[in-house]
Amino acid sequence: MRILFIGDIMGKAGRKAVEEQLPMLVESYRIDLCIANCENAAGGFGVTPEIADQLFEMGIQVLTSGNHIWDKKEILPYLDRQNRLLRPANYPPETPGTGSVVCEALSGERVAVLNLQGRIFMECIDCPFQVADRELPRLRAQTRVIVVDMHAETTSEKCAMGWHLNGRVSAVVGTHTHIPTADEMILPGGTAYITDVGMTGPVDSIIGIQREPALRRFINRMPQKFDPAKGPGQLQAVLLEIEAEAGRAQGITRVRIP
Repeated sequence: MRILFIGDIMGKAGRKAVEEQLPMLVESYRIDLCIANCENAAGGFGVTPEIADQLFEMGIQVLTSGNHIWDKKEILPYLDRQNRLLRPANYPPETPGTGSVVCEALSGERVAVLNLQGRIFMECIDCPFQVADRELPRLRAQTRVIVVDMHAETTSEKCAMGWHLNGRVSAVVGTHTHIPTADEMILPGGTAYITDVGMTGPVDSIIGIQREPALRRFINRMPQKFDPAKGPGQLQAVLLEIEAEAGRAQGITRVRIP
């Protein structure tokens, strides 16, 4: 089976790129399931119920997120009624929403998606490694195909999660830093891995943000208002090829349009 994982959708340019490119990708690559990280989809910070619904209507089956999922307060009740929009599983259990979901792909196979968040240079929440260990038995009882979004700041923490889950999940894909890495591989246990999928958003930007305020912040160290950049967008993703019965990855390929 083939799963497309789309990197962090950033603002209007990112949403437009998905709307324009996803139908072609689904047809060309015969995609069975599409997953995307949406935590920056609404003006670069958070996601709203309306935008989440739009992304589902575009053909994305599961939306993952990260630390910015809480930026739009109107999303909180939505998280409790729409289990296909995930927040990281290692937030406290009383937090709205859920950190994993099992859904059915177009091919008929069941696919589990687990959302985790790192702790280095980020919020001090529960250990993502221990939470993954607790979640996996329940998910593996339902399906062998498990995709993990590891939303983290440092490459080392993402890499560590890849090796921690090697042979126990189908794929560990990194999100959050908006810069795609070139280290896609199949680990010895049959787990596909990449440190960061990249960003689906404005090309002429600094990780999706307007260049001038970002540059002023670096040069002058003064607070700036950050807004998503305008102009043409690009779509960055990875294509995962997975043998469904065993849940082992057979391929991982970077996708970039344009």
